[in-house]
Amino acid sequence: MKRSNEYFRGCLIGGAVSDALGAPIEFMSLEKIKKKFGKNGIKDLVYDKKHKAKITDDTQMTMFTAEGLLRGNVRQNYKGICDPTSVVFHAYLRWFYTQGEKTQNKNFKETEYDGWLIKVEDLHARRSPGYTCISSLVKGVMGDVEKPINNSKGCGGVMRVAPVGLCVREDMVFELACEIAAITHGHPSGYLAAGVFAMVISNIISGMSIIYSINNSLEILKTKKYHEKCLSKIQLAIKLALESKSTEEDIKRIGEGWVAEEAIAISIYCSLLADSNFEKGVSMAANHSGDSDSTGSITGNILGAYLGISSIPKKWTDNVELFYEIVELADDLLICFKDKNEWWKKYPGW
Repeated sequence: MKRSNEYFRGCLIGGAVSDALGAPIEFMSLEKIKKKFGKNGIKDLVYDKKHKAKITDDTQMTMFTAEGLLRGNVRQNYKGICDPTSVVFHAYLRWFYTQGEKTQNKNFKETEYDGWLIKVEDLHARRSPGYTCISSLVKGVMGDVEKPINNSKGCGGVMRVAPVGLCVREDMVFELACEIAAITHGHPSGYLAAGVFAMVISNIISGMSIIYSINNSLEILKTKKYHEKCLSKIQLAIKLALESKSTEEDIKRIGEGWVAEEAIAISIYCSLLADSNFEKGVSMAANHSGDSDSTGSITGNILGAYLGISSIPKKWTDNVELFYEIVELADDLLICFKDKNEWWKKYPGW
């Protein structure tokens, strides 16, 4: 079992530092990455004038996923009834507000822009949010698996669900991650990849090895409708990792990570080849011609959950943006609920 601060922090901070690693090269080809950073590509975080490495929308939305889950749990404990997906949806509307946007949902009241997370000033920064997330949330309509809001399978649904694997009951993880991804991404591959990802995290926290965590998650995936594309892409990633010839060529065969099944497959490939070396795994995941911050972030979540925060270079954890806020969320996910009025004030249940 890895239910401790070491691994919960490792998961969320691992995602954040790897998101920050991939952020400066997200829209660059591998050729351009090597030209700018050297033949081995980017190997260290890029820092701003305050010596902070900036996160992107991937980490921002992961933080609001965590907030939504915590608020849902508070509601369940206080009220005895809760639809966790709708509470996470409200959390995403608060994230949407931090992006300088406002939802058209007339039922979402001004008073619901509350809780501690929305008051974190540095979160009010626009970091290239995905078009699908923005266009979905502006409508203020919550998509779900049965009533898809669109046909998008972009990776914006999968990259944000690591907290589901940390704090949700094991038998609910896959389904809830799918529903949370389907809030904005309606294509089956868009939400099934999220189910796999969250289940991998949950399995790792329960004590499984990475490969066993993946195989267990795929057994669940196989029971779902329209799973074939997602499954075949992940199976390719596992096959290539076992053969392990050329990481650059292998990742190119898997894809660029802009769509969900490619993003989770690249991350699985890099996690399997990391050899319990956090830096090695996330560097592979970031250095390719594609969505470097998302594949980096997902890989960082997986390896961080498996290896713990102590495996992450201290120079990265010391200087990643919003370190303390992310740690606070990780610690609160581990606790899940305190029977105190202060917990309702921190995580109001709506």
